[in-house]
Amino acid sequence: METLTEFLPAIMFLSLIAGLFTALPVPIVLAAVTLIFAIIALALGEMRFVHLSLVPTRIYGGVIDNAVLVAAPMFIFMGVVMEKTRIAEDLLLTLQKLLVRVPGGLALAVVLMGTILAAATGIIGASVVMLTVMALPTMMRAGYSAPLATGAVASAGTLGILIPPSVMLVFMSDLLSLNLAKVFVAAFLPGLFLAAIYLIYLVTRSILRPSETPVPRGLTTQERSGLWREALVSVSFPLILIVAVLGSIIGGFASPTEASGVGAFAALFLGLIRGRITWNVLGEATDSSLRTIALLFFIFATATAFSYIFRKVGGDDLIVELARSLNLGDWALLFMMMIMVFVLGFFFDWIEITLILLPIFAPIVDLMDLGDHIDKKDLVYWFTILVAVNLQTSFLTPPFGFALFYMKGAAGNLVEMRDIYRGIIPFVLLQVAVLFILIWQPELAMWLPGKVLGN
Repeated sequence: METLTEFLPAIMFLSLIAGLFTALPVPIVLAAVTLIFAIIALALGEMRFVHLSLVPTRIYGGVIDNAVLVAAPMFIFMGVVMEKTRIAEDLLLTLQKLLVRVPGGLALAVVLMGTILAAATGIIGASVVMLTVMALPTMMRAGYSAPLATGAVASAGTLGILIPPSVMLVFMSDLLSLNLAKVFVAAFLPGLFLAAIYLIYLVTRSILRPSETPVPRGLTTQERSGLWREALVSVSFPLILIVAVLGSIIGGFASPTEASGVGAFAALFLGLIRGRITWNVLGEATDSSLRTIALLFFIFATATAFSYIFRKVGGDDLIVELARSLNLGDWALLFMMMIMVFVLGFFFDWIEITLILLPIFAPIVDLMDLGDHIDKKDLVYWFTILVAVNLQTSFLTPPFGFALFYMKGAAGNLVEMRDIYRGIIPFVLLQVAVLFILIWQPELAMWLPGKVLGN
């Protein structure tokens, strides 16, 4: 019985992993494992009923009454409005026209579009589906290599996981009790750097293998007519949204939570200017947003309960003792954690990975000290950005890369699944390379927060 009590946290953690492989909904698995192990802990005397009665209070204080998490619904609504009012669609069509004569121009337009869309919405599923529907057929008709086209679309669509205002960064900041504004600013340059690496790779590949990215015919006189005016309008609208959100945060005019409201209002205002806000559009946007928000908060509520019970049965103590018993240096621990995130990315979505691993990693990161390489006060922020970059791969790595399924569902018979798998390999390798560069040069993430927000 004593042995069972000692290993109860480990058994609880492994039970959660096993439950996630059953393909049951994530919140159901979290709730079931939490309830079962709470009953076991009560039976073993590891918990009292008063602790169990505090779970609703913890959920209310940690999720429902959390001012930081208020930002997530507004950012989701902002992104859905951008999709429904076709402001993002206008931007992609314009970029494709502007880059039509450039080698690899269609692929470059997709990456640029994904970058701007990421900074304007931060929603992955909508971005990947939108880019697939609008860009992939055009690229295939132009004679682009299927693996290159699918890789470019999938990787560009997932940039929203890193570039603010990423919904994932909102949840990660709350899990680690971090300043969300500092996390947003820290993620900005790494996100743009990753997008730039994609562009450099596509240009280089287009030059070395021109047969994979044939240059399509030029624009007709009618298509060229009014192109620059169209470009000015199409590009300026998303940029206004980006400035409204990130500008208000960086400028100190609004907190990230307040900025989410500014962004939602700006998206509605821009849609109104374009004459595309109707009662039907507003209803669809509200319905889609509510469904997404309800699922996310259901997961977050059950994860909060799981985390509470896990700590009550001695989870934190077990993690710290395990980390110390491994006799690994801090650098080895860092790489071990990055490998765990990468490997789990093959099987789980970012929600599961962050909710499972971040509470486990937090006490380990608190113990770490990398000396002059990174200031101790910035260590947890730098670590958060490393995890965010690492989690980019979870959307692209088979067998459960969600971006791949979004793409295949939207593309239908246009491409084969094997083409999608082949296409994402170089982009996953580029993401891993950027991760190593960030480990090597932490200033890439921490320089901008120091300049903008100070200490």
